[in-house]
Amino acid sequence: MAEELLRGAGIAALLCTDLAAFEQALDEDTCFAIVAEEALRQADLRGIAATLAAQPAWSDLPFIVLTRRESASPREASAERLAELFGNVSFLERPFHPRTFVSVARTALKGRQRQYEARARIEELRESEQQLRTALLAGRLGSWQIDLATMALSASATCKALFGRGPDDALSFADLIRCIHPEDRRRVEDAIRGELAPDADLAMEFRVAWPDGSIRWADIRARLVRDGHGGRGRLVGVSSDITERKDADGQLRRSNETLEERVAERTAELERAHAAMLTQIAHRERAEEQLRQAQKMEMIGQLTGGVAHDFNNLLMAVLSNLDLLRRHVAGNPDGERLIDIASQGAQRGAALTQRLLAFARRQDLQLVPTNLVDLVRGMTDLLARSIGDAVELRLDLPIRSPPVMVDVNQIELALLNLVVNARDAMPEGGTLRIRIDSAKATGDGDLPAGQYTRLVVIDSGHGMDAETLKKATEPFFTTKELGKGTGLGLSMIHGLAIQLRGALRLTSEVGRGTRAELWLPIAAAADQPEAEAPEAAAPPPPAAAPAAAEKHRILVVDDDPLIAMTTAMMLSHLGHEVLEASSGKQALEILQREDGVDLLITDYSMPKMTGAQLAEAARAMHPDLPVLLATGYAELPAGEKIDLPRLGKPYRREQLDAEIRKLLAGGSA
Repeated sequence: MAEELLRGAGIAALLCTDLAAFEQALDEDTCFAIVAEEALRQADLRGIAATLAAQPAWSDLPFIVLTRRESASPREASAERLAELFGNVSFLERPFHPRTFVSVARTALKGRQRQYEARARIEELRESEQQLRTALLAGRLGSWQIDLATMALSASATCKALFGRGPDDALSFADLIRCIHPEDRRRVEDAIRGELAPDADLAMEFRVAWPDGSIRWADIRARLVRDGHGGRGRLVGVSSDITERKDADGQLRRSNETLEERVAERTAELERAHAAMLTQIAHRERAEEQLRQAQKMEMIGQLTGGVAHDFNNLLMAVLSNLDLLRRHVAGNPDGERLIDIASQGAQRGAALTQRLLAFARRQDLQLVPTNLVDLVRGMTDLLARSIGDAVELRLDLPIRSPPVMVDVNQIELALLNLVVNARDAMPEGGTLRIRIDSAKATGDGDLPAGQYTRLVVIDSGHGMDAETLKKATEPFFTTKELGKGTGLGLSMIHGLAIQLRGALRLTSEVGRGTRAELWLPIAAAADQPEAEAPEAAAPPPPAAAPAAAEKHRILVVDDDPLIAMTTAMMLSHLGHEVLEASSGKQALEILQREDGVDLLITDYSMPKMTGAQLAEAARAMHPDLPVLLATGYAELPAGEKIDLPRLGKPYRREQLDAEIRKLLAGGSA
């Protein structure tokens, strides 16, 4: 069955009938492996472990282990053993939905493809390094670098030879200074230890005294490379032996003017080698940064793309049926109140999904000028309930603060996340401070120069060490126990701050608590009306009975029977005749045999034929047929060219009615 599902998804698969064949098939060209847990029990897995241990650094072969439901303890022990053995392993419990299996397989395939991209980049870097070594060898140049914080020196064999040392001889910075001619020593040491501008070059010629007493001339060229953490950085450069040129200077000056040409040629050669080295360094740093960013976005994409559609479908079923149920409990105050509470909970789930999609897909934020003081005061009751009685909440707020251009909902969510993180860091209780003040950035860090409003959250919790603090904003990194945190809170706040042209700054010390600062630029038009702090969302109004409308024949297509049934019921309550199909193929068959279909409502994500493909095929049969695309995704995948009116899931009966009226009245089709 698994092989057929993979083949249906366009993924080639090799079926192994025993564990020995499975082990033999594992190599670098294997994209991912699927194995039943029963085949691994009591089996000798040392061969597989050895194969995985021998993987190159870029490789982390994904495994999908098909498990059966059983008692918690044996399953956890088995899962822990397999996770330790395989490393990159996902567990899928049987029985599973075919679509879930295909989704997990595609996720594993995409992860492996990213590894292959990393392999290609590593090969490119290795080739670049080889080219650099060839260039240095061709130019008879030695390479060296000095860490200006520790004055630690590393030098190539060619560079050591210039100072009279063998390839295996040690050469420290102090040894190098002692090798320099006494008349040149102070000048060279002062130049190396002195302050250099970030873009300035160091170029010097000096004499070197070899152990045998002979004098050689050395030429060094270097540039300062900053470390990005405020330190002095390091000098990276090349060296060459110019003794022959120096010896010939006098004779050449007397005999002809060729000296100038030769010096220019030699200098150009050094500059070309130097430029080649700096270019390779820049290319390497750029490639590493691109790889890191691609890996982060891959993790976010795996989460949002895999769950958004199914989660919105579930919320669609809940909200729609609550709408329909409201009609049956009209006049029952307790029933209506319970429906209102359930609707609010489902709407909060839908809002959370949209915020996650907005971060992952970089959708536009709804920016309004907002006074943060009013916003925090409006959330005080919510924040106090969130932290509980064991934590003391202290507010240090000015009377007013300059407005900032923000998305109010996202800032509220960010503040709530910071407060909950602070609460979890104080399990025995403590003090939580929320402060708003103004600050100025000079433009020499991660923020452009200008005035900012800071929203500061300070706790007295257990704090974080330097390594944990460094990873705190990475997606899915969390210090909370399993099931207590997703690792998305700080990464979402970090992404939001960057989108708002601000920054999230964290400082922490073990045992001394954590300080989180959200820097937000002050709005350019300071005289604009300040946004009022948003009030708590009111419960949705009772669904009004639809106005009398013309009855239409509507074809509903959705591969999820729960959604199809719910949509059909809503349409029936609106007075329409409903035809149902569970796939694009079945929908086309209905359109061929049925006349008088007034409207096609189709889901986007369906196996074998998407909603967009169905719309194209349906319009080929009935060019004037209006089509409404219902989807749980925030946006359609790249490459979809068809322009269809869309209704985002979850939607209410009133929204569905409004879209139908607009389409059948001659609106966008």
